[in-house]
Amino acid sequence: MHLSSAPLVIGIAGPSGSGKTTLAHGILERIGAEKIAFLPHDAYYRNQDEMSLEQRLLTNYDHPDSLETDLLIEHIQALKAAQAVDIPVYDFKLYTRSPKTLRIEPRPIVLVEGILIFTELKLRQLFDVKVFVDADADICFIRRLKRDIIERGRSVDSVINQYLSTVRPSFIEFVEPSKRFADVIIPEGGLNSVASDMVVARLRGLLADR
Repeated sequence: MHLSSAPLVIGIAGPSGSGKTTLAHGILERIGAEKIAFLPHDAYYRNQDEMSLEQRLLTNYDHPDSLETDLLIEHIQALKAAQAVDIPVYDFKLYTRSPKTLRIEPRPIVLVEGILIFTELKLRQLFDVKVFVDADADICFIRRLKRDIIERGRSVDSVINQYLSTVRPSFIEFVEPSKRFADVIIPEGGLNSVASDMVVARLRGLLADR
């Protein structure tokens, strides 16, 4: 696909359960998925095939080291150069990568979403617009609990233990400090229709300018 100019690269960060994915899907729906290359950071969790399931369960998935961010950076740079990429597909029930990959074609907008995308300088420098989705900690936990039980087959105890041992400490150490790098901070995420409308309108304007 030939792009007349470099794509607009948007980053959506925020704590787990804040509504990042809701906002991202709203942007995809309202601007058009055919105009957006969507790269979720959690697709880039490292492959753990050589580890037992018990060992995989001990990984801190809220720490930057759990993600292959260098590969994400390579993929963004390739898309900016109008080259298609094959992104990983992560199996959240087996805690490792699936053998499958997903082909992503170049598009006028590259949309990247993840809790830790503003913590890495090299990645942060690739974003033209940085959005941080914020929400109260209790709301984030309830949303995460429901998602992990329904979508990922987790037990209540395992979600609570992970939240207390890794999610909350990593939020305090990595996610919360990265908020200062955002251009826009949205409370309540995708449920904040006024803020969502403003982001979509701004992206449409930037897209038209290009």
